[in-house]
Amino acid sequence: MSLLSVRSLVVDYQTSSGTVHAVNDVSLEIEPGETVGLVGESGCGKSTLGKAIMQLIPAANGQIVLDGQEITGLRPAAMRPIRAKMQMIFQDPHNSLNPRRTVGNLIAQPLQVAGYDNKAVAERVSELMVQVGLPPDAAARYPHEFSGGQRQRIGIARALALKPKLVICDEPVSALDVSIRAQVINLLQDLSDKLGVSYLFISHDLTMVQHIADKLIVMYLGRIVETGSAETIWKHPAHPYTQALLAAAPVADPGVMRGRRRFVLQGDLPSPTNLPEGCAFSTRCPFVTDRCRQERPNLRSLGENRKTACHYDLVDQLDTTENKSTSSFGPKVEGKYKVGGWA
Repeated sequence: MSLLSVRSLVVDYQTSSGTVHAVNDVSLEIEPGETVGLVGESGCGKSTLGKAIMQLIPAANGQIVLDGQEITGLRPAAMRPIRAKMQMIFQDPHNSLNPRRTVGNLIAQPLQVAGYDNKAVAERVSELMVQVGLPPDAAARYPHEFSGGQRQRIGIARALALKPKLVICDEPVSALDVSIRAQVINLLQDLSDKLGVSYLFISHDLTMVQHIADKLIVMYLGRIVETGSAETIWKHPAHPYTQALLAAAPVADPGVMRGRRRFVLQGDLPSPTNLPEGCAFSTRCPFVTDRCRQERPNLRSLGENRKTACHYDLVDQLDTTENKSTSSFGPKVEGKYKVGGWA
């Protein structure tokens, strides 16, 4: 049984210009111990999807099942005991921590809400601080006394306090200095290996997500356009949008970078309140046809648990190297993530 199952989820926003389908008929599965990367441009609905799963914003339609229990539309009081199984790491470690409370109090709060006694709370706070690489005696300090990377470690400790089965990471390193990102990514990976926690890792950095994720989901204007194993999509992207995102991703190997042909998306991004009748990507796709403009493609199977929302078989059509037998985006490399590549 899947740890998280999302079925046909829809989240709408009402604006002065009309209705924005921020999340439009999205379905996904996360297995126990699995890390799923959710990628796409800013505004594609990634963070909205994560917050909807957490029941922080309401869904207009669809179903969310966590660990066998449907949680769609539950009231806050009913959600409170369920939140022990599902936590979130927010994007900005500065604004997500109350500056008036000590680090120890911030980490202790979910434990206190869950009914832990004072002794158990103190022991658990010390244990968590050690797990995320902070000295236990720093619990009496305030968030402003820590660096950005250290504050995000505090956020990670707080998210793990109740030993959740699922953690939604909403761009957890995008607000950090580049030199600090690798440390936080490797910490999350180590904690996943040690604790068996599952992640929904939201990001626009494909190079980083490809390293940490078992499976990738690519979103465009509220819809999933491709899904499959991280290694397969990295080596052989099927959707033109995925291929464009990967072509823009930096690669540590200068030889691969020199061999690339520059690929830049042309055309205009459509209005989210007035999407094209057919494929939403048709205004920017280099392979667009009349069928694309008239008929919206549904996700279809390519085999091996892989799907794409494209009418045509375009795997590797945008290969950017001279040698077509070699992946244009480089192989998945095992090891520790570091700035610009892997250790």
